[in-house]
Amino acid sequence: MHYFSQLFHYDHPWSHVVIGLWHKYPNPHCSHVLSIDVVDRSVDPNTGVIRTERILGCKQKAPGWIVRFFGGSEDAFVREVSFIDPANQTATITSVNLSLSQFATCYESIRYTPSPDGRTTFAQTAEIQARMALWRSAADKLENWLVQRFEQNAHLGKIGFTDVLRQLWEARQQQPAEQS
Repeated sequence: MHYFSQLFHYDHPWSHVVIGLWHKYPNPHCSHVLSIDVVDRSVDPNTGVIRTERILGCKQKAPGWIVRFFGGSEDAFVREVSFIDPANQTATITSVNLSLSQFATCYESIRYTPSPDGRTTFAQTAEIQARMALWRSAADKLENWLVQRFEQNAHLGKIGFTDVLRQLWEARQQQPAEQS
């Protein structure tokens, strides 16, 4: 099993980041995400927590040996469940791959919380595990490739979301000036 984690601060308040989450895709930095389908959304009447379940459709260019060995295609699907808690100002997102999950799993957890300085803290972790005890060397190669791909996508996601936030809030800040 391999682990990945990162901590980052977005230069936007928590409320802006949470609104930005729904505008994250599509963006040119994350062109591998092709579709987002909302499966379920509900609001807990007692707590006000918003729960959203989505399926993300992605296209990942896999090395030839992975496609030959495991089959499948470049099309991949991920289940994402988010909980937005406005009262406590937390946003938690978990995701897991649906495609080829019989061979490998990637469990990701993201948490957005306000920082004392007005920014938003982004904490991301992932556990990546190949499920092939008989072929440990192939499992190690697969895990290493998956970790590299996850790190690349995490980096691109951070850049892309930073751009989305910048564009979203710059556009909103310019609106009152243009209307004057």
